[in-house]
Amino acid sequence: MALLGKLNRLRIVRFAQPGFYLDGGSHGEILLPSRYIPAGKGPGDQIEVMVYRDTEDRLVATTDKPHAYAGEFVALRVVSLTPRIGAFLDWGLEKDLLLPIRETSGPLHLGDMVVVLVMVDPHTDRLIATARFNRFLDLTPARYHEGESVRLLVASRSPIGYNMIVNNAHRGLLYHTDLPGPLTIGQLVEGYVRAIRPDGKLDLALGKAGYRRIAALTDQILAALEAKGGRLPYNDNSIPEEIRDAFGVSKKAFKQAIGTLYRDRRILIEPDGIRLVNPDET
Repeated sequence: MALLGKLNRLRIVRFAQPGFYLDGGSHGEILLPSRYIPAGKGPGDQIEVMVYRDTEDRLVATTDKPHAYAGEFVALRVVSLTPRIGAFLDWGLEKDLLLPIRETSGPLHLGDMVVVLVMVDPHTDRLIATARFNRFLDLTPARYHEGESVRLLVASRSPIGYNMIVNNAHRGLLYHTDLPGPLTIGQLVEGYVRAIRPDGKLDLALGKAGYRRIAALTDQILAALEAKGGRLPYNDNSIPEEIRDAFGVSKKAFKQAIGTLYRDRRILIEPDGIRLVNPDET
């Protein structure tokens, strides 16, 4: 069965004028519009898609990759505001993601970056974002060990440090005294568990090698953009060999670096590559 907001591998059932119809299991056939049809695919083949609801509440599929799937935390930019409805966030798809007013945690303005959880609204069965995500974090004592490597998302700032989302599941604290410099809300960094307190909460430290590697790569990407007039033909969809030839790093490291630059409002990620943000776009 196709899962809403997740990456699904579905079988192509038939072709029609609007596009491919995919086997959605108990959901029936799901349309993949013709603009997303990859070359060389036909009935009987399987294809990776994300499923969501369109403006008429119909299930549709896309081969575009969002910045996050359902159940994942991410920092997204506010691209429009609608009174009494909420904010719309750029999550990498043609249709922006709604952050309903009831799910906001404070005032929002155009261009703001906000940390949210992508989720399926139990009332409407639509994909939405929530900035009131603490209720979805795993509050049971985390089974980590001291020194364990973890993936960290900067959720908010506190007087003594930064509140972090650990491995997309738990909460932790990164103290100012353990940082070489300030972080940005929504930034992804590598770290490790420094200590596990008696109440199960996590004290964290930054993985210094990983921090230096990502920081150095972001500088390299910015220098390459400036040398090429502000644009480069690389993004999340580039093949790993192209990334390695251009920057000498893995595609994973490159995606982390451009994600950091995007969240820091230094670049825009577009269908044909990346480009520097103009001063009037910040």
